[in-house]
Amino acid sequence: MLSGKYRFHSRGGVRFVYKNGKSIRGSKISIVYLSENRRRQSRFAVVVSKKVLKGAVGRNRIRRRVYEAVRAEMPELQEMIDVVISIYSKDVENMPHSELVGLLQEVFKEAKLYK
Repeated sequence: MLSGKYRFHSRGGVRFVYKNGKSIRGSKISIVYLSENRRRQSRFAVVVSKKVLKGAVGRNRIRRRVYEAVRAEMPELQEMIDVVISIYSKDVENMPHSELVGLLQEVFKEAKLYK
């Protein structure tokens, strides 16, 4: 699981990224990102709408799986970026971990977030 210091702690930060960030949409996920923030570390948020999955248990499972995939990719990502990851498909809940990591890598490469 991704450490709390690498997550957003208020909705204000997420709103700021949505307002000023750039967007990349993949097949099942999309990201909104800011290349630089004023903090010393990167921050991530995962958004799973009730339209995707009604039950909170399923949404939280998706969130935990995506945070774990992001944690594995952290060493290769740029420092001091803000990223909001939005999930658009309930297939992410039962998708193999390697496929989920592949989806994230695809979107991160398109956004040029790797070092």
